[in-house]
Amino acid sequence: MSDHRLDRRSFLGAAGAGLAGAIAGCAEPRAENSIEGDSSATIDRGDLADGSAFTDIYNAVIESVTQVRVFGVENPTTGAEGRGQGSGFLYDDRHVVTNDHVIANGEAADLQYTNGDWTSTTLVGRDVQSDLAVLEVDHVPDGVAPLSMADERPVVGQQVVAVGNPYGLNGSMSTGIVSGVNRTLDHPQQRFSYPNVIQTDAAVNPGNSGGPLVDLEGEVVGVINAAGGDNIGFAISAALTKRVVPALIENGEYEHSYLGIGLRTVDRLVAEENDISEAAGVMVTGVIDGSAADGVLQPATRAVQRRGERIPVGGDVIRELDGTPIPDRHALSTYLALETSPGDTVEVRLLRNGRLRTRDLTLDSWPSV
Repeated sequence: MSDHRLDRRSFLGAAGAGLAGAIAGCAEPRAENSIEGDSSATIDRGDLADGSAFTDIYNAVIESVTQVRVFGVENPTTGAEGRGQGSGFLYDDRHVVTNDHVIANGEAADLQYTNGDWTSTTLVGRDVQSDLAVLEVDHVPDGVAPLSMADERPVVGQQVVAVGNPYGLNGSMSTGIVSGVNRTLDHPQQRFSYPNVIQTDAAVNPGNSGGPLVDLEGEVVGVINAAGGDNIGFAISAALTKRVVPALIENGEYEHSYLGIGLRTVDRLVAEENDISEAAGVMVTGVIDGSAADGVLQPATRAVQRRGERIPVGGDVIRELDGTPIPDRHALSTYLALETSPGDTVEVRLLRNGRLRTRDLTLDSWPSV
C-alpha cells in the first residue's frame, strides 16, 4: 500500500499546478425510481480531450471514491421509505470512511465504485461529534488502493479538489481553495460543535457529504461534511480524522475530551465590561456540576445587556492550555480535539479577578450525545 501512495504522489507532483476544493451536504432521501448518475467507464477514451492537471488528480483518486446509498430512510415529504445518499472513500484495504450523518438514519448501506462494482457493507463504528463513520466493505475492485491522509495541516489559500457524487451524479469533482482553517462548526440539532473544521470555497451540494477533499498530491486533507452557503463549504480535518477513524475501527467508538464549561470568546465588548486590557481568550460562562471544570474554574457571576447582547461578567478567562495560546473558542476546540485525550491533566493559565493564575485540570470524556 505504501508503494502505491508513493507512486500517486510522484504522478501528481509531475502533473503540476492548480486545484481547488469543495464540501457538501447529504442528499435528501429519494424514492427507488429517482434518477442516478451514470458511470463514464464505457466512453471511448480515444475520443477524449487531453485534460489538465485537474484531470490527472481526478484520475489518480476517483477509483478510491465511492457512492454511498443508504436504505430504510423515511422520505420527509411523503413519509414513504426512500433512500439517502452520500459519498465515501477507501481508507484501507477493507474500510470506507464517510460522514456519520450520511448513514445515521438508515438500516443498511451499499457502495458503488466508479467502475460500476457494487458492494454491501457492515457498520464498524460511528462518531456523531466528528461526523465520521466507518463501513467495512465486502468487496474492493482489483487494483483500487486506499487514499492516504495528509500529514501537513492545510493553510488558507492552498488549492484543493473535492471528489464525490453530488445529486447522485457519479464521479464528480469541483475545485477551489482552503478559505479558512481551525473553524468550529455548530451541530444543527445538538449542543456541541465540530472541532478543527476546514472551510473551502469549492462547490458543495447534496450528495458530496463523506467524500474526500484532496490536495494537489491526491492526499486527503478533509472529509466533506457540510455546505454553509454561497461559496462556503466545510470538511472534517485530516488531523482529526486520523485520530478518530483508527479508534472506530478498533473499538467502534471514539472518546472526546470534555471540560464541562459554557464559554464565550473574549471580544471587545466582553473585554470592556470586565476591565480586561486585551480582547483575547475564552471566558467561562458556566460550569457543569461534576465535570472536569467543577471546583477548578469559576464561571461568570452575572450578565449585562449591551448593544442587544448578553455580556458575561466575572468569569475566568482561559488564556493558555499547556503553554499553547488560546485566543478564541476555535483555538480551544482545536487544542482539545487534536492534542488531548480523556484522562489527561492540562495546565490552564487563566485570568481571574485581574490576575494571571495557573490551575491543573484533568479532562473527562464527553457524555453520551
